[in-house]
Amino acid sequence: MTRDEVGTAIEWAAAEGWNPGLHDATCFYAADHDGFLGGYLDDELIATISVVKYGTSFGFLGLYIVKPSYRRRGYGLRLWNAGIARLAQRTIGLDGVVAQQDNYRRSGFAFAYRNIRYQGTGGARRHKKRTIVPLSSVSFDDLNAYDGSVFQADRSSFLKAWIGQPQSTGIGFRRNGKLAGYGVIRAARTGFKIGPLFADDPDCAEGLFNGLVARVPAGSLHYLDVPETNPAAISLAENHKMTIVFETARMYAGRVPDVPMRQLFGVTSFELG
Repeated sequence: MTRDEVGTAIEWAAAEGWNPGLHDATCFYAADHDGFLGGYLDDELIATISVVKYGTSFGFLGLYIVKPSYRRRGYGLRLWNAGIARLAQRTIGLDGVVAQQDNYRRSGFAFAYRNIRYQGTGGARRHKKRTIVPLSSVSFDDLNAYDGSVFQADRSSFLKAWIGQPQSTGIGFRRNGKLAGYGVIRAARTGFKIGPLFADDPDCAEGLFNGLVARVPAGSLHYLDVPETNPAAISLAENHKMTIVFETARMYAGRVPDVPMRQLFGVTSFELG
């Protein structure tokens, strides 16, 4: 698909209630220009899927959508098979909505853990310690190295676009002169979405969370997608009186990546991992 067609896929995702970020299409396309496939009928785009390659051994599948009037005709399955073929010989991850999880299992995906979307309202206090810094003050090499230590794959092209997108704020947490975590908050169709939120420990995550939410208008909605397997991340959301509004299943086909879950407090996106 072209960049504009990726934008169409994002619009479809919004219609499904997934609340994408306002500038997700540009960032997603930067990750892998060839990683977005479309199903066409008489030159009409009727189905989409993202199958983005990271590094040499990992890929992530998302944005699997068929226009409602063309569903249950087999068009989606043909596109699905083309997407899986593009990621052949790689471990493939996805975040599956509840309604589709059985279908993904039949395609060889195994459940790993739940990701839970929490919603909060209102401002938060900034972290009192002088350890929160704008990402603009962090060298990209240092940021990319930290990101890769948690995400477990290089995604530098995506990351450059993600931290530079309009209507977003990125901050880092320094400890003893080194980066100990970072987070990004961006404008979405409704409110603001935090992601990623990577941190060495709960104190660092708390400081980043407060620093991010403090930078959006008071009273606005904000969202954090939390892996259930990190109890400290669940506690962070609950301590800030956030409520559960959505969930997905993180599933993998192939070897499950060795992700340091204790550092993963917020998923970057359900579409690209």
